[in-house]
Amino acid sequence: MDTLYVSPHPDDFRSLLALIAAEFCPSSRPRIISEDPPASLNARSRPALALTAAGDGDSVLSGASAVAWYLAFQGKRAGVDSKQQSQVWQWLSFADNELTPVSCALQQSSRAELMRVLKVLDQALAPRTYLVGESLTLADMAVATAILLAFKYVRMRLTNVTRWFTTCINQPQFLKVLGEITLCEKVGPVTATPNSSTGPPKTEAQLKKEAKKREKLEKFQQKKEMEAKKKTQPAAEKKAKPEKKELGVITYDIPTNPGDKKDVISALPDSYSPQYVEAAWYPWWEKQGFFKPEFGRKNISEPNPRGIFMMCIPPPNVTGSLHLGHALTNAIQDCLTRWHRMRGETTLWNPGCDHAGIATQVVVEKKLKREKGLSRHDLGRENFIHEVWKWKNEKGDRIYHQLKKLGSSLDWDRACFTMDQKLSYAVQEAFIRMHDEGVIYRSKRLVNWSCTLNSAISDIEVDKKELGGRTLLPVPGYKEKVEFGVLVSFAYKVDGSVIVATTRIETMLGDTAVAVHPADPRYQHLKGKAVLHPFCERKMPIVFDDFVDMNFGTGAVKITPAHDHNDYEVGERHNLAFINILDENGLLINVPPPFLGMKRFEARTAVLQALKDRGQFKEIKDNPMVVPVCSRSKDVVEPLLKPQWYVNCREMGKQAADVVREGKLKIIPDHHLKTWFNWMDNIRDWCISRQLWWGHRIPAYFVTVNDPSVKRGEDMDGHYWVSGRSEEEAKEKAAKRFNVSVDKISLRQDEDVLDTWFSSGIFPFSIFGWPNETQDLNVFYPGTLLETGHDILFFWVARMVMMGLKLTGKLPFKEVYLHAVVRDAHGRKMSKSLGNVIDPLDVITGISLEGLHAQLTDSNLDPVEVEKAKQGQKSDYPNGIPECGTDALRFALCAYTSQGRDINLDVNRILGYRHFCNKLWNAVKFAMKTLGDNFVPSEKAQLSGEESVADRWILSRLSAAVALCDDGFKAYDFPAITTAVYNFWLYELCDVYLESVKPVFIKADEDSATQRQAEVCRQTLYTCLDVGLRLLSPLMPFVTEELYQRLPRRKPQTDPSSICVTSYPDTTEFCWNSEEVDRDMEFIMTVVKTIRSLRADYNLTKTRADCYLQCIDAATVSLLQKYSLQIQTLSYSQAVIPLTADQPVPEGCAVAIASDRCTVNLMLKGLIDVEKEVTKLMTKKGDLEKQMEKLGEKMAKNDYKEKVPAKVQEQDAEKLRQSQTELQKVTEAMENFKKMM
Repeated sequence: MDTLYVSPHPDDFRSLLALIAAEFCPSSRPRIISEDPPASLNARSRPALALTAAGDGDSVLSGASAVAWYLAFQGKRAGVDSKQQSQVWQWLSFADNELTPVSCALQQSSRAELMRVLKVLDQALAPRTYLVGESLTLADMAVATAILLAFKYVRMRLTNVTRWFTTCINQPQFLKVLGEITLCEKVGPVTATPNSSTGPPKTEAQLKKEAKKREKLEKFQQKKEMEAKKKTQPAAEKKAKPEKKELGVITYDIPTNPGDKKDVISALPDSYSPQYVEAAWYPWWEKQGFFKPEFGRKNISEPNPRGIFMMCIPPPNVTGSLHLGHALTNAIQDCLTRWHRMRGETTLWNPGCDHAGIATQVVVEKKLKREKGLSRHDLGRENFIHEVWKWKNEKGDRIYHQLKKLGSSLDWDRACFTMDQKLSYAVQEAFIRMHDEGVIYRSKRLVNWSCTLNSAISDIEVDKKELGGRTLLPVPGYKEKVEFGVLVSFAYKVDGSVIVATTRIETMLGDTAVAVHPADPRYQHLKGKAVLHPFCERKMPIVFDDFVDMNFGTGAVKITPAHDHNDYEVGERHNLAFINILDENGLLINVPPPFLGMKRFEARTAVLQALKDRGQFKEIKDNPMVVPVCSRSKDVVEPLLKPQWYVNCREMGKQAADVVREGKLKIIPDHHLKTWFNWMDNIRDWCISRQLWWGHRIPAYFVTVNDPSVKRGEDMDGHYWVSGRSEEEAKEKAAKRFNVSVDKISLRQDEDVLDTWFSSGIFPFSIFGWPNETQDLNVFYPGTLLETGHDILFFWVARMVMMGLKLTGKLPFKEVYLHAVVRDAHGRKMSKSLGNVIDPLDVITGISLEGLHAQLTDSNLDPVEVEKAKQGQKSDYPNGIPECGTDALRFALCAYTSQGRDINLDVNRILGYRHFCNKLWNAVKFAMKTLGDNFVPSEKAQLSGEESVADRWILSRLSAAVALCDDGFKAYDFPAITTAVYNFWLYELCDVYLESVKPVFIKADEDSATQRQAEVCRQTLYTCLDVGLRLLSPLMPFVTEELYQRLPRRKPQTDPSSICVTSYPDTTEFCWNSEEVDRDMEFIMTVVKTIRSLRADYNLTKTRADCYLQCIDAATVSLLQKYSLQIQTLSYSQAVIPLTADQPVPEGCAVAIASDRCTVNLMLKGLIDVEKEVTKLMTKKGDLEKQMEKLGEKMAKNDYKEKVPAKVQEQDAEKLRQSQTELQKVTEAMENFKKMM
């Protein structure tokens, strides 16, 4: 076993990093020793890892980075590919070089530097849950441990960093090493040691030593103060955590009738509140008909040069309530629908609801049992169906109301229910046509059978429960739990014996053969022989079949053709007997006493004991296995032979594969193509009958001919089955088939109903009235797009394609976009038992931790699972879920939708987008005040030629955002859209443009020139607001409508009344992107940020200082002069003075390098701590020298020029050149300050 040597000090973050990394590799976790490693190991420092397997001189790893990397790599936490591994190394370097120095130096003067570094981290975490990839890596461990002390002793106000840090430290591995971490809630006073005003200048070594001594002392004082504070603080006070003030609730209280327009005359509230913003808009949108394709058109049949967009909703179950999977689906679909509508296309997003055969029947049966003590059999089929319709009419619209809450812009007048008369007729017609053609046929085969439901179920309704070994599981109908996950071996007698093994020992009662591999030498002597069943006189042949694995177990396999899918195929190949030993209720039939009539799992125990009594039992051992469980009834699924209706999918599957191969149907993202072709090329026939009462009853009739010349048929024989739209039609078909008169025909309609997926498969055209020729069918079929989760690619998407081609001759849609599956922030599947299933409405309106707990108490979970789920909720949502609002939820879901297979959704990150809404709100309020009440926008957005450099830049960035959004929507790249809009509003419009133009409006009334400049600026600002809100509207419909309604219109008489039907910004209109302007402003902002950083370092919050910008050439001087007003405003400087390289800089300046083109000199004479400044520069110098040394070593290697790509060599050379320039400037700055000491 490897040995990890760590420091016993509780705050040694390097050792803590190694310990946490070790927790992530439980299978190879090293032994932990809290002392120095023995001298024989030659370990340079702790942590150190002694590798026992190495056995040579490289058997010891020293230092936090090396040890943590090795352990993280073992635990698969170092990145999934080379790109991610490189990113992890970058964050390790960031933790070592940037974070550690400032987070360990916690005196007041160094906090500004800490905040500066953490802001970089905060910005990186804005769009992410973790630093690298979608799961926790070594990058998170290293950075989290590096800022551990900072979080303990400094109150953090950075939303993204705090959210991420809380997520990390609540991981079980972190908790095991660190325990519960209490975050600092108040900044404690820190007293800095005053500088000595006399004596000679101190050496570099003395300064470093003193700085470290001060830091340790101050850290110790802070820790003591925190402990003292905790002791004096009452326990009750600690628990009471007040809500953040900025999340105050403001409601819309102006009386507004449903459907009437919301009041937009009253002043906007001071801050953003979802409850206020989301009130009243949806009923108005609906009443105005904005969501209907007819809006703004005389006739939908008239050609629209902009095209048609049609998409149908994946119909949610009528029993369902909204979960985050629905929310993701609808956020994406509504976003796309609103975009197409704003582009002027004839747009229809068609709603609908699925009758959900099994789910609905189970819900109503439970309700009947609970309220009336009755079963469906007590009521009879007709009365039970009446009860289901009654329930549907009372409860079935709940999910529609939830979809409206999400802002889904569906055409509700076209809403369809799969049991409606129109759709039921289409289902009947589809069955009859396919049955008449022979595509639908009757056969007796193995199906997934639920004994509790008494019905066959589809594969998607079977949960695969993985077991690691012996496990006791609850099974409906059994008081005691049943044993699974064991392999029982027993012997069949034949020339000695043949040992076989099974996980379902009760099925041996239905064995009809033993199979071995044809090439297995152990069993060649048994050819032509048979074994004798121990409990009856049945002789069972030994068959030789290639499916047997010679190397598994004894190489002999028991064959039960009627109760196992593989055995079924063996039975078919060798013409074996198929003995069904289970009835529909799971009771044993066709078996000898004493097993006859036993329940299947009681027989399991009885058969095992009987084998032991006969001496034929061999052994029982743990066996990892998968148990199929019915998702509806939680019963263990049995393979059972039943006569059922099947669809022959061979030809339809080939067609479905061909249309994708030929490019007629596009599947996005294309990594799903492999799955598609695998399914379609190897498709099996589809069982479409279900033994239920609720659903589309199969329009097929069994024929009895009352004529002695015609022999009686069997249920299995498809010749005796006819289908018809009515009993009369079926009788006429039967009479014609058997060549008798109609009066000699007796019919019995099949009791079964069709699989729910059958009606879903024809949904894209049944909703438009197929098979009848309707206007909607002609206009909207085929549709444009099908958007859904990749988990139902086969169950729904493939069947729609197959049935659309079969019944209409057309593809139901041109493109399929498959979004990822939603998981929790830790990458776990959403599960009630984990407590991580979140109702989107709880995210929208907010819920307390107690409220989340109450939902669990009201669920069907057993008490143990409830307690486990509560712990999960407490860990993830210690303060409940704050009110985030619909817009923030939608934006977050779209931001997460990378084209991958899983989305790890962190609810805390959604809150960040609520803060974004607030920023948006404040920006528009400020901008409207700036525009003034009398502002009139120009009729068209265009350049006047009088724009300032700031105006040109923001219009360039606006045009870039328009282009990025346009490309993003076309490519279904939703993170690109959200990033583009977010960055434009937050980092470009709010942080830069609005700040930089404030002086323009302050001086607006000085003279005509400044008035004109202010007017041009107002027009630019209006264009940014107008276009920015329209870009955001598909993602955030409520807040954009609220704000857009407050803006004046360019053409008040003709402009649309709502943002949702206003045109989406187009790249042909907004084409002002300038790479030169962007490049210049990027450089200017680098200078501004450098000045701001210097000001923060010296705590110059209110004092303005002169700023001397020393430039490398005249071109840079000219550029800085051109933008001097922007630099002065954004950096809060007194004066900005660009200098050439040969112009002297006044003494007494703080120096920072903005880039290799410009050095910032901030005049701080009399305001600075000289010793501190020199210490900082010394640290900077050391870092640069280390970087240059590493780079130099890399470039000096013999094979560097041969192995390293030319582009990388160029980059290395450029890095070295820049570092040399910076080092020179740092050295000069140090000399400058030393002169002042």
